[in-house]
Amino acid sequence: MVSDKASATDQSTTLPACARLPINRCNLPAVILGSLTFQQHPTALHIDGVAELHRELFRLLAPLERAEHRAHLFMDYLAAHFLLDAPEEAGLDRKARVRRDKADYLRVLRGWSFDADGREAAVLKGWVESRFGLLPRYHGAPIRDAGDDAYHAYMEARAQGLYNTNALEAQLDLLYAYCQYELARQHPGHSHLRLYRGVNRLDQHDLLAAGERQSVVLLNNANSFTDQRERADEFGDRILEAEVPLPKILAYSRLLPGRLRGEDEYIVIGGVYQVRTST
Repeated sequence: MVSDKASATDQSTTLPACARLPINRCNLPAVILGSLTFQQHPTALHIDGVAELHRELFRLLAPLERAEHRAHLFMDYLAAHFLLDAPEEAGLDRKARVRRDKADYLRVLRGWSFDADGREAAVLKGWVESRFGLLPRYHGAPIRDAGDDAYHAYMEARAQGLYNTNALEAQLDLLYAYCQYELARQHPGHSHLRLYRGVNRLDQHDLLAAGERQSVVLLNNANSFTDQRERADEFGDRILEAEVPLPKILAYSRLLPGRLRGEDEYIVIGGVYQVRTST
């Protein structure tokens, strides 16, 4: 599908082995969900056990017509299920040297928006790695393999972010499932959203095939995009425009009105993407 003198070979359309795990916790292996073919022909992604465990939530959401009402129900359900308002009942030791009772899914999302290379961002990238089998390609510095200092720093930050928290990755599981539910309700019949990302240098990304206006890139396993082109222009001198499959959207600012910063950020799960580039 790449034009402008860029050829999408088998090598450029497949997720490289260095960017994936052999196992994950969803219905498709990383080599498939991270491929260019998946971007072109996506299908639903389901994290193991989430729909079955939280069937009651989606039954309660079904009759609600207004998105804000569904968002409040979701947040109330999640708080009740994980005892977020009663941390002692969830096992919190008030005398513990390090207390993490405020480290919940909202803190992870806010931390990501504040610093995509910070501790909460490491938790988010670690969750993508665990659930989808996509390895991070950047966290403070490029990551090329498990021996990199950058990978060790990422793993340390991830461990610190998860330490003494209340099933934080399971909270993110439910957040992703709810995001997918909302996208399906708000964009019926659609498989993709056109999103934008500002970058300063395209060659700082893993470039698999290049053309004058279209390229194939291997994105980090979690990335910030926006649905406003002019907003993306504030973050770099080049714009990446991508048709992002709905199943690759982890969360977005308007998903939880009044609880997240900004109004137009989307957290996009990575892999191989065809993108259009412009200035």
